[in-house]
Amino acid sequence: MSEAFDLPYTSQDLSGQVALVTGATSGLGWRFAQVLAKCGARVAITGRRVERLEELAKLIREQGGECAPIRLDMMDTESILGVVDEAEQALGTVQILVNNAGIPDAQRAHKMSLELIDAVFDTNLRGPYILSCEVARRLMAAKLPGRMVNISSTGGFHYAGGGAALYSITKAGIARMTEVLAVEWARNHINVNGIAPGAFASEMMDGMMERIGDFTKATPRARLCDPAQLDSTLLYLVAPASECVTGTVIVVDDGQGGR
Repeated sequence: MSEAFDLPYTSQDLSGQVALVTGATSGLGWRFAQVLAKCGARVAITGRRVERLEELAKLIREQGGECAPIRLDMMDTESILGVVDEAEQALGTVQILVNNAGIPDAQRAHKMSLELIDAVFDTNLRGPYILSCEVARRLMAAKLPGRMVNISSTGGFHYAGGGAALYSITKAGIARMTEVLAVEWARNHINVNGIAPGAFASEMMDGMMERIGDFTKATPRARLCDPAQLDSTLLYLVAPASECVTGTVIVVDDGQGGR
């Protein structure tokens, strides 16, 4: 049977694929969008800050990639459903979805306003669930396979206080969503996996370090990781050769002990 596969059976060629990345205006999403485009995917880059999307689109096009910047508010159901329509019209059926958008809560659980609770739940968990289901429905209708990568966090598996309780809860929910939807959609050849990063440089991490100080000295390698160090994990999960990998959440935490 192995004679039917290349030796080694691996590829990062995403030519002909359409990807949608949420939270692409900064941090991990900014990098993910460029990586997917560089590997040949046509990428719908989404987020709330339109000027940042245009900036990223210019960068991707200068690098030879194809993309469509589309505004997306993960707290707005109509925006979530509409972004799939817009991406499909601009680029084709979305076969790769990266659920990256997320916000921190930065407050003790009992001090959070109802508005902040709703915003964190909607952005980090409800929105990704609705978007995943909408993309899956369209893939099933088109009888196409798909890949979804949900960005969880080591905070979803380990919480030591510090005022991010709800963030931790929603990221645990994203990990479980990954496992459940993988089972739900396996028969449709839609693979659902996740990445749980540790401490990586981003706008969100900058804000956290402003609040609590530089915690990196207490980590085994005393550093923040760079988003580029997630490239290989992302490409592994969306590449054609990982077709038997589904329902997995890969922890990438630089030995920080997040799970």
